[in-house]
Amino acid sequence: MLTLHLADFSLAHFLEHYWQQKPVVLRGGFADFDDLISPDELAGLACEENIESRLVYKKDGQWQAQFGPFESYEHLGESDWTLIVQAVNHWSPEVAQLIAPFSFIPKWRLDDVMISYSTPGGGVGPHIDLYDVFICQGSGCRQWRVGDRGEHRQFAAHAALLHTDPFEPIIDVELLPGDILYIPPGFPHDGVSLEESMSFSVGFRSKSARDMLSGLADYLIDNELGNALISDPLRPVHQHQGRINASDFAMIKAQMQAVLDNDNLVADFAGSFLSKTKCQLDLQVLENPYDEAELLEQLMLQPMQRIGGLRCFYLDQTVAAGVCYIDGERYAFGENCQAAVLALCDQETLSYAALQASLCSADLFDARSSELLCALTRWVNAGYWYFAE
Repeated sequence: MLTLHLADFSLAHFLEHYWQQKPVVLRGGFADFDDLISPDELAGLACEENIESRLVYKKDGQWQAQFGPFESYEHLGESDWTLIVQAVNHWSPEVAQLIAPFSFIPKWRLDDVMISYSTPGGGVGPHIDLYDVFICQGSGCRQWRVGDRGEHRQFAAHAALLHTDPFEPIIDVELLPGDILYIPPGFPHDGVSLEESMSFSVGFRSKSARDMLSGLADYLIDNELGNALISDPLRPVHQHQGRINASDFAMIKAQMQAVLDNDNLVADFAGSFLSKTKCQLDLQVLENPYDEAELLEQLMLQPMQRIGGLRCFYLDQTVAAGVCYIDGERYAFGENCQAAVLALCDQETLSYAALQASLCSADLFDARSSELLCALTRWVNAGYWYFAE
């Protein structure tokens, strides 16, 4: 099991002084860190149609980028290229273990675990990200330069590569296996591999107001909500036909504000919206599905594991009613299932003990009538949770 080691300060100090404020190098953040996936396994994932991957390299002095899937890498030579694969935590249980050490940041902010393999001289060029990232150095060594926030010109070095102008570094360091470089949004950075190397990047990203409001509009449409029109009986005579006066403008704002002031509506939207995965999950639908009784019997014998990348959330506003949000869907199990909902969303491994009080009874006949047990059975049969062999 991976354990994050902070030699110079506590997690509380990190959040107070560094998180979204300034970059920092965490030497030996992971002791005795070994690659969680081999270069060959990573290259194999990049051959798959449903996994997002890129190759970045230079040709005749010009930056080039290609999107996967890839059939071969032999033409690239032995230096100056990088393979990047997104959301590897969705496809590798070993890589998914890298998320737990960063659980001091809520999972609704988690983006994915991106892995890059680089030959000597490989990199993606100087750029600026709009998300927080913990770059965990695996095998090999990379030179990282990080500049300060500021007015940095960005330009397209290639149609798929947004670069920034050269910058004065505030961090210039070689990362060795187990070292971690934290970079907040807005800081230009550039990493160049000094030898064959692997980097494991745990990214955290929030949503823009534009994305949230767009998603809310879709949610209202899909659920037939927010249909009430403005009603204004006894309004005074309007003097200027083309004018939207202050009182009318206030009514328009109040109409929209009423939606945002409906805490249960916004909670249901936020839970559903934020629990959707942006990348495909590695769902393995069971050929011989469980029924509820069989599922309960198996759960008594061994815990269930959550598939990598599955997003499961609850909100303070609705959790007392046993409401949770899983992969974009809302589930309401009732107030007696609140403890189960907490376990379902907080724990990667789900035991019978954590669910027992919410499963009505250990009696199989009573268990068959449990909404929670029915949902658990559907999820296991669909591949969202599984029993490890």
